[in-house]
Amino acid sequence: MAEKTPQTFANHTRFHPPFHYFLAPGSALLLILTIVNVVRHYGQFQAWILLLFGILFFLAVFLIRTNALRVQDRLIRLEERLRLQALLSADLSSRIIELTESQLIALRFASDSEVPALVSKVLAQKMQPKDIKQAIVTWRADTFRV
Repeated sequence: MAEKTPQTFANHTRFHPPFHYFLAPGSALLLILTIVNVVRHYGQFQAWILLLFGILFFLAVFLIRTNALRVQDRLIRLEERLRLQALLSADLSSRIIELTESQLIALRFASDSEVPALVSKVLAQKMQPKDIKQAIVTWRADTFRV
């Protein structure tokens, strides 16, 4: 399904409403409420059990999210290394290993035509991911993000 608005640097971040509006604030609220419950009912064993559940739920929600993002980053890194090997000259291709994970992830938004010049610039100037994304002229959308 095509995106209604073309992806750019200004709108490329992923905001996932079920996570950002429900799970994240809900797990934080649950943790706060269980802490309040322990303070009010310090001597009750059930309050401590609820606190344990609150902590476990809070950690589980964020581990589930961060683990999915880490797997996605590993796949992006692999895809970009393969893409760069196909697009770059032999001398630049041998320097792919010098690119950091965050640089590779940022380079995924660059079109094939501008990748060689951009990779040369990234390697020469040790550019940060935000600067790489801002330097991209022709944006290549990534609409399959987690």
